[in-house]
Amino acid sequence: MNETKDRFELFTEMLRIRRFEERCVELYSAAAIRGFMHLCIGEEAVAVGVLRALGDADAVVSTYREHGHALARGLPMEAVLAEMFGRVTGTSRGRGGSMHLFDAARRFYGGNAIVGGGIPLAVGLALADAMQGRRQVTACLFGDGAMAEGEFHESVNLAALWRLPVVFCCENNQYAMGTALARSHAHTDLALRAASYGIRSWTCDGMDVLATRDAARRAVDTARDGGGPCFLELRTYRFRAHSMYDADRYRDPAEIAAWRERDPIELLAAALGADRELDDAGRDAIEAEVAEEIDRAVAAAEAGPMEPVEDLVRFVTSERS
Repeated sequence: MNETKDRFELFTEMLRIRRFEERCVELYSAAAIRGFMHLCIGEEAVAVGVLRALGDADAVVSTYREHGHALARGLPMEAVLAEMFGRVTGTSRGRGGSMHLFDAARRFYGGNAIVGGGIPLAVGLALADAMQGRRQVTACLFGDGAMAEGEFHESVNLAALWRLPVVFCCENNQYAMGTALARSHAHTDLALRAASYGIRSWTCDGMDVLATRDAARRAVDTARDGGGPCFLELRTYRFRAHSMYDADRYRDPAEIAAWRERDPIELLAAALGADRELDDAGRDAIEAEVAEEIDRAVAAAEAGPMEPVEDLVRFVTSERS
């Protein structure tokens, strides 16, 4: 793909995710969306950069902060929003909500509410592809807090032993819920920690979508060509609190303001503007197109049917002793 076109598409996709989540905040505040909701505002470069490096046949395993990953993977916005509205037309028939987006046809395997819960799943998917002789890669996205969980270390160890085609993508947004990285990890160089398992590891500026895309491509190509698993530490930052329930009293407002100066959307917009590839009129046109798409998705979600009461026990199984 032409690099100019690629940069333009990366910008458009990041803006699309940002505006979608901003609308979700409005809908949540109006109680149209309920339950837990975790936003990736500020982290769009990771979602768009990593997903751009994958092929359609590759697998993606995500976390509870997965709206951006799902949209970048190509899940229809209408289905994503319908899921958050609890409608049958949602990605999980409205049963999972914000944290459990899923689309097997697009090999998007969650959405997982358990911290680190998707990591062993990703290793299993990569093992299946390897055993079937498929040249496919599994990308697993998770936060820095997941690296304090046992399943991370067990999974990376197995992936390294079996040289599985999996790319571990750590979205290091500096906080595990309300706990700063240095308060929970004795060694804060996460890429170096991953490298101790004998896998190739890189640190990347997760606020730079081009750098993220290029690092992800390198890792995906390595894993696909038999080089074994890779680890990416994507240093990023969420501009909003951990979740909609979080009062966000643990961060210095000056720290948030400093990171906002490195907004990935505005950084790429400035670069495109400097190269005369994007002007105010062009951005306004993109904004209008995105707004129309979101309006359609909201209308479709609101019109979607709820699960019939008689179907509430479908897909629920139990075993009697």
